[in-house]
Amino acid sequence: MAGTNTNKSIAGKICMVTGANSGIGKVTALELAGLGATVALVCRSRDKGEDAIREIKQKTGSGSLDLMVADLSSQAEIRRLAEEFQNKHDRLDVLVNNAGVFLRERSVTRDGIETTFAVNHLAYFLLTNLLLEAIKLSAPARIVSVSSRAHTSATIDFDDLQGEHQYGGWSAYCKSKLANILFTYELARRVGDSGVTANCLHPGVIATGLLRTLPKFLELPLKLFLSTPEKGAETSVYLAASPEVERVTGKYFVKKRAVASSPESQDVETARRLWEVSERLTCLNPG
Repeated sequence: MAGTNTNKSIAGKICMVTGANSGIGKVTALELAGLGATVALVCRSRDKGEDAIREIKQKTGSGSLDLMVADLSSQAEIRRLAEEFQNKHDRLDVLVNNAGVFLRERSVTRDGIETTFAVNHLAYFLLTNLLLEAIKLSAPARIVSVSSRAHTSATIDFDDLQGEHQYGGWSAYCKSKLANILFTYELARRVGDSGVTANCLHPGVIATGLLRTLPKFLELPLKLFLSTPEKGAETSVYLAASPEVERVTGKYFVKKRAVASSPESQDVETARRLWEVSERLTCLNPG
């Protein structure tokens, strides 16, 4: 368990973890449940989600687990998820945006959005905004978004944001992880002193299902540096539960330490523009 840097202050709080049926997401949900939190596990597959619930119950003894099934590539399902959650719960203390994909070939969602951008960035953006009032009502509350050191290889090209002219799986993934950081920094600016913190992180290079979709030339060397999902979840749990970061916001963490992200990720105008484009792509009413 990640208990060395957390305490029981999260006990009784309500947390949501996306992509919680496997890998880092499942370990994050398990750790938070073990600390006494009520955890909503957002999973794409009901069967895998039920397996994860059984495993977490067995390991932690927690009875405060809620399976929520949603395909985060669909904006309609994200909206349904947010509504379903708010019908069940009157607050949300911690949101962990964790779900992600890596796709070698370009595809589009039912909303007509390039899939990597839709799942890895727009799902974070839309779900967070739909739940933001519930999160603010729970202040002090936390929003944690899983990014990647891969963001350092990317820039945001607003003329080809969805890879319609030139697409590469690794490039699309890196851009989506850069978008996670730009989103986090802009979110932190927008929520201001509301009592809500927004931070993001690099979990390390982790042995998860995502790795199987990488090109062989990347997969083989990466295997030399793999960490376990348990190790990868440590920073997510730290940001979700540790009293040490209760008032820390707008930061990028690696190994539970705030570090500088890429210069591109710190461009305020790029972050503002990406937010506005994301609002249009999700038909989100900012008012």
